[in-house]
Amino acid sequence: MNDKWISFAIRIQSIAQAGLQYGKDKYDRERYEELRKISAEMISAKTDISIDKVYDLFCNENGYQTPKVDTRAAIFIDGKILLVHENNGTWSLPGGWCDVDQSVATNTVKEVKEETGFTVSAEKLIAVQDWRKHNVTNYAYGVVKIFVMCKYDGGKFEENIETTEIAFFDENSIPENLAVEKCTREQILMCFKSFNHPDSPTLFD
Repeated sequence: MNDKWISFAIRIQSIAQAGLQYGKDKYDRERYEELRKISAEMISAKTDISIDKVYDLFCNENGYQTPKVDTRAAIFIDGKILLVHENNGTWSLPGGWCDVDQSVATNTVKEVKEETGFTVSAEKLIAVQDWRKHNVTNYAYGVVKIFVMCKYDGGKFEENIETTEIAFFDENSIPENLAVEKCTREQILMCFKSFNHPDSPTLFD
């Protein structure tokens, strides 16, 4: 979905959603609703997603549109990084959407527990990134990705509905079949660099 027309549609949707939130004139609101529908049709036309599904995912929020927050944990044991094997056959750093009642740190810890069975402590902010600059984008809204260095405290893998197994990888054995919308090879290597150089600054953008 990396396409300039997708970006145009996202901008139109954002403007329309703000107009629906703050506009008072009923005729203006009708126009904003029509713009919202057009933006969904643009997304559907440029993808293989049905218009109904796009509208449900793309136009179901109220208020000023802001990016979603995704947290990813970097956990190292013996110099190797933990990746989770997901149900669709891809590998990723453990993580997920930040719940509204969680901080970045607590959400990272929670996601690791749910996906691996491990208990960890969030210790350092590695990077804050706009996924449009680093990842394959497959949602019609912005995502801010936050990478957190975590310390393994204990536990072992537990079966769950999201991941089928876990494994540890060194820099030279990172699997090819990554969930690149969640983490790329470059982002995993970024985590290795932060681990190997603890005084390195937090990256952003």
